[in-house]
Amino acid sequence: MLTMKDIAEELGVSVSTVSLVLNDRDRGRVRQDIADRVRARAEELGYVPNLLARGLKTRRSRTIGLVADKVATVPFAGQMLAGAQSAAWEEGYLLMVIDTGGNRELDGPATRALLQRDVEALVIAADYHREVSVPPHPRSVPAVVLDGRPADGDPADAVVPDDEGGARAATEHLIAAGHRRIGLVNIAGGTFVASELRRRGYQDAHTRAGLPLDPSLEWSVPDPSTPTSFGLARTVLQGPDRPTAVFCFSDQIALAFAQVAATLGIRVPEDLSLVGFDNQHFVADAMLPGLTTVQLPHFAMGEWAARRAIARLHGAADESGVLERIPCAVVERASVSPPPSP
Repeated sequence: MLTMKDIAEELGVSVSTVSLVLNDRDRGRVRQDIADRVRARAEELGYVPNLLARGLKTRRSRTIGLVADKVATVPFAGQMLAGAQSAAWEEGYLLMVIDTGGNRELDGPATRALLQRDVEALVIAADYHREVSVPPHPRSVPAVVLDGRPADGDPADAVVPDDEGGARAATEHLIAAGHRRIGLVNIAGGTFVASELRRRGYQDAHTRAGLPLDPSLEWSVPDPSTPTSFGLARTVLQGPDRPTAVFCFSDQIALAFAQVAATLGIRVPEDLSLVGFDNQHFVADAMLPGLTTVQLPHFAMGEWAARRAIARLHGAADESGVLERIPCAVVERASVSPPPSP
């Protein structure tokens, strides 16, 4: 590895001179022509500072550790890493990532591995909005949960999507188009925190609009995937009094409804309006017509998590245990139109 000593010997100057120049402390101490020669030669030789050695002196690694749970392999959730990396880079920090691939037994070892590399803060990223057990870590190392809520009263800060607000906006979009019989396809069980939040948003939009809630228009499927939704979609769309619009927990569920509708000769949006949730690339934007959906703010959540961790490091955020909700905007495409005439 190229060192300051190598540059000093090549140019016939002292190591301290090279150090002053490459650490931008040469003004008034080193002649300008010598400083220019040092910088030019360092660039020609590809010199980079040894951050490990510098960290030993300053006790600062300027590195944030991120433990991810399948986030790196989930297509749309990967934007959380991009957001965190972008924010960290702008603040002069490096993001070091370990993805456990969904094996939660690795959370502890992964966290210890990052702490052994002197990361200054931790971000624990979940692959979907849920409760997250924060691995043990020193109190001096701030922790932020990304796309989840700390379990067991852990004081870590957290950032999540505003699922309730996004569902309310989606339902209001359908109401504004003239729909009064709007179905909700949710996820059964308690695995997804978002399922209850999105249900609240759907119901709140009806209440605000003065529309009665019809329990017969709420259904659930086992998970957010397309294959598990085909059966329900066929039952709903073949029913005697089908809804004029359906708001789906995920874009993949909406895709199932669109495909089944096509086989039954039901046109989208002329006969049936559809709204999804996620704005999943290659799903929402690839459907014909394009799917109106709700954007999960993954990039913005990643940015917030990194900036919050850095703010805690610098003492700019004294309060701990903050839960930040990032708004979820409706992305309008072509799957919504006024309901068909009676």
